[in-house]
Amino acid sequence: MSSLSGRGARAADSPLRIDHDAFRQAAANRYHPEHNPDGALPLNIAENRLGWPDLKAKIQEVSRASEIPNWVAKYASHRGALPFRAAAAAFLSEHLTHRPVDPDHLGVSAGATGVIEMTAFLLADAGDVAVIPAPCYPVYRKDIGNMASVERYDLVTHQELSELSDGPVLDVRHLDEALDDIQSGGRRFRMLILTAPDNPTGGIYPAERLERIGDWCIEHEVHLVVNEIYGLSLLDTTHPALRQDYRDPEPFTSFGRIMDDRKSHWLHLLYALSKDLGISGFRTGLVYTHNEAFMRAYENLNLTHTVSNHTQWLLGQVLADRDFVTSYVERNQSRLTEAYAVVVEAMRRLAMPYVPSRGSLFCWVDLSELLEEDSTEGELALWRAIFEETGVLLTPGVGFGHSKHGLFRVVYPCVRIDELRVAMTRLERYVRERRARVGG
Repeated sequence: MSSLSGRGARAADSPLRIDHDAFRQAAANRYHPEHNPDGALPLNIAENRLGWPDLKAKIQEVSRASEIPNWVAKYASHRGALPFRAAAAAFLSEHLTHRPVDPDHLGVSAGATGVIEMTAFLLADAGDVAVIPAPCYPVYRKDIGNMASVERYDLVTHQELSELSDGPVLDVRHLDEALDDIQSGGRRFRMLILTAPDNPTGGIYPAERLERIGDWCIEHEVHLVVNEIYGLSLLDTTHPALRQDYRDPEPFTSFGRIMDDRKSHWLHLLYALSKDLGISGFRTGLVYTHNEAFMRAYENLNLTHTVSNHTQWLLGQVLADRDFVTSYVERNQSRLTEAYAVVVEAMRRLAMPYVPSRGSLFCWVDLSELLEEDSTEGELALWRAIFEETGVLLTPGVGFGHSKHGLFRVVYPCVRIDELRVAMTRLERYVRERRARVGG
């Protein structure tokens, strides 16, 4: 590695995520009901593929019916092309925040990763701390650390999954404790990052608690960044197969409403079209803020993260069709609910603990009873054994920042629902056989 910089050498030896090589192996041996019935079923990549046929048809319709405007071939604002920001603002206003979103308060970057990286770089200095409730998306560590050199602090607020039956338990008392711990180490608590609905638990924050958290951050001059990338990927809690899990389900409230009320430069909202529309490959992320200095800085530094004008134009045309988008969101939520029910019903048959999800693309399950060793190594051994013996690839809890071993993330809309049923059948068989071996 002598030909690389120190940064380059570290990057070469640091896989983006722990399951990356296993995913490539699974993709090379993909399940097919006729041609490869024993093939692999990767349920570890956060992609929603259930609605792509609908969206593909719409994009092809737009491409055929609309003339490409001349501005697409020219440089546009580094905040994002104004026609796209206008379409995105209208989309967010109608479907997510239910409050007016000003296009001038939006920034556009190449995917959620680009937006998170830019946000961390502009809001925090190297060595500052970003607090993230655990468990949480592992790659945040690199998103906020690679360029901005911001440190991740995993805040553990619970031990057992049962404590999350009504959603995340994070409150200001946890933030007070984290603040004391961080400051006692001579560091600065600069950012709090929340994902709502949560990755991986699918939980949502009650509006009143989110307000308290926002006010705490304003008072302590901590930037609160709420990532609502799954904000429209909500589940129907009245579905016959699911309703028993929800005593009094809290409605999802976008952080955009609180931002509209407070208009504070300490509050920020992230979004992307990757998950709710199932188009992660289009690499289109958004940041919404009332911090004007942040937006000026964003425009000045965002050049390397800008999105192709053609992509912005194309997606702007799609978002402008209000009837299509409304119908798409409704169908997407129905498909997600049906797929999620397949996983939940399998977990119930196995009597395996799981967190009742309100949204996102995930089911967070507890397979700790299957561990031969209560350790990180034991968890990874179980993860590899499941994959090798069943072909079902889950996301291990390693990297999500929680202290308990044996927790796994199941991504349910990244395969067709018939494939998901095959995966759950294999997983059930594996668990029952492993229990029998241990019991014997």
